[in-house]
Amino acid sequence: MTSAEDLLEAYDRQLRREGEVGRATEVVELGPLLLATFDHGGFVTYASLEGHDVDTLVSGAIVHFRDRTEVGSFEWKTRGHDWPADLGERLAAHALVAEPAETVMIGEASALAVPVDVPGVTVRRAGATGDARGDVEAMLAMQESVFGRGRGPSVESSLATLESGEAELWLAEVDGTVVCAGRLEVVPGTDFAGIWGGSTLQEYRGRGIYRALVSARARSAVDLGVRYLHSDSTDMSRPILERAGLVPVTTTTPYVWTR
Repeated sequence: MTSAEDLLEAYDRQLRREGEVGRATEVVELGPLLLATFDHGGFVTYASLEGHDVDTLVSGAIVHFRDRTEVGSFEWKTRGHDWPADLGERLAAHALVAEPAETVMIGEASALAVPVDVPGVTVRRAGATGDARGDVEAMLAMQESVFGRGRGPSVESSLATLESGEAELWLAEVDGTVVCAGRLEVVPGTDFAGIWGGSTLQEYRGRGIYRALVSARARSAVDLGVRYLHSDSTDMSRPILERAGLVPVTTTTPYVWTR
């Protein structure tokens, strides 16, 4: 079994910088930073800040997104093992606002690909019945009821992602109603795929449905040749993913600048 230290090393080496901006519409380098523009906003990523003037980098990122783009906000994604230790305080001093911290979880896809059967629940890929738009609309409506409006991608963006093969969208249904959903996104050129957007309606939690959705995505990942699955997990999903076999390797806290 791969150690947590080895998983973190693979994460830092494969999933930071280029590994996070493959679908950006524009990427600009600023020292060690990559400043990426997506259709939903801006994003800052890097492998290491050691040896650089962090405050100058933060100011430069703000100037870039404020003056050179039309994005309404950008996210600077920190990790718990980043240097310097007071990075969060420095970002806050530049008016970036911290969002809730999450735990970075990683595990072997093959170890997670154990079938989980929940009576009365159907787990399938979006579009499997021929109505991709209907599936996406139902998934996003369910996720907005969990996360709040404006927190996820649009219907058209999700359909484009689905049709391009950039991601798989998975859902769980009870009597034809979507009660749980999430994405599987293979990161090109790496050993990883991400499991994202996992959400379950309140009244259906605690039944193993989310675990079944993780299992289905893991089996698909294995079929695609993926070695590792990773996820940024809330306190709610972390115990489920730990029981499924993912290992906590660090934390991540987004800091957000808003125009």
